[in-house]
Amino acid sequence: MSPRTGQIGKGDCVAKNDTPLAEARDITEALGLLTRFPVQSDARRGPHAAWAWPLAGLAVGFVAALVGEVALWLGLSVWLAAGLALAAQIAATGALHEDGLADCADGFWGGADRARRLEIMKDSRTGSYGVLALGLGLILRWSAQSVLFAHGWVLAPLLAAALLSRAPMAVLLAALPNARGSGLASSLGTPSQATASLGVGVAFGLSLLAVGWGVLAPALWVALAAIGVAALAKHRIGGQTGDVLGATQQVAEIAALMALSTLV
Repeated sequence: MSPRTGQIGKGDCVAKNDTPLAEARDITEALGLLTRFPVQSDARRGPHAAWAWPLAGLAVGFVAALVGEVALWLGLSVWLAAGLALAAQIAATGALHEDGLADCADGFWGGADRARRLEIMKDSRTGSYGVLALGLGLILRWSAQSVLFAHGWVLAPLLAAALLSRAPMAVLLAALPNARGSGLASSLGTPSQATASLGVGVAFGLSLLAVGWGVLAPALWVALAAIGVAALAKHRIGGQTGDVLGATQQVAEIAALMALSTLV
């Protein structure tokens, strides 16, 4: 700024925070972070790309639905088709979110205090609580998808569930303090409220296109599930970690699928 005119010159910074709210490369960054799809991402946007996490879910949901549709076309039962679709989801993400669910179950109920819980969550070994949580989660997702497949509803509900379940991850990352100070969630940084809100808007808008106004019930179930996980994480470890974000996605997806199954 010129001291004589008070005007901003060409070389001056207009604002300290002039980072765009959304960029196209955020989508590939989200895919690189949350899936095993072979995409190239420089991962420079960090928390600013969190709004695109539901779009990574959209890709995962599409792959799962494609596998399910092909399985049904081949004459497989709805139970087998739903199981294969579920396997496709897990393969597409590298079981990233399932790992978070198992670690949270082990840590939240296996440790006597905050420090011990965080230590257990960091351990790569899976305990009895984690196995039970994984088993129950898979059964609920498989059962709900089977109900949907039995009524010929494959693509739309899987897309909606994948979208809605990934929006709360950015919300929790923005709303809760990091409980550990290291790890994936810490390295990502904190997204702004605007970024998290954009992610929610993207997830809800695309889900609305997929299933119509019936999306209201699943969206409510997802919100309640995310609030529950957030409250539990705050109480047990004092905030969020990457595992908490993964567990949030899993619980939210279960809630979404269960709610969607009531619409058929």
